[in-house]
Amino acid sequence: MYPWLFLWAPQLQLPFSGDVAQRIEPRTQWFFDGIDTASGDPVIERKAFEAATYGRQLGLITELLLDMAAQTPPRGKAGREARQRLQEIQTEIERIKTADAAAQVRMVEAGLRRLKTRHKAEYDALRDRLRLALAEP
Repeated sequence: MYPWLFLWAPQLQLPFSGDVAQRIEPRTQWFFDGIDTASGDPVIERKAFEAATYGRQLGLITELLLDMAAQTPPRGKAGREARQRLQEIQTEIERIKTADAAAQVRMVEAGLRRLKTRHKAEYDALRDRLRLALAEP
């Protein structure tokens, strides 16, 4: 080999074969960056979201609205249909939450069974910690 020949060696770069620059850190604020600055302050929106998520806020509004509609039913057909649809949406969301909780329970149970069969000492230690944690008021 003649190391001085690299000075005359041609460099050929095909498409998509050049240097790559990529940001790899996760962007966790993308949701709040989408809030139009003219519509509000993104910093305040972020803090409000931390106090109560949009889902929780909508859940409270839905509960209040359905309670008010039960006390004073809507008079028009469109209002009655909207109330019925809102009730269906609330029922579906509760079904989703219940199904998710059941899936979480199954996952925890499966993890505990696996831990018990494969790592008995860790299982025993975890069982004792869970007993203490569950006994606390």
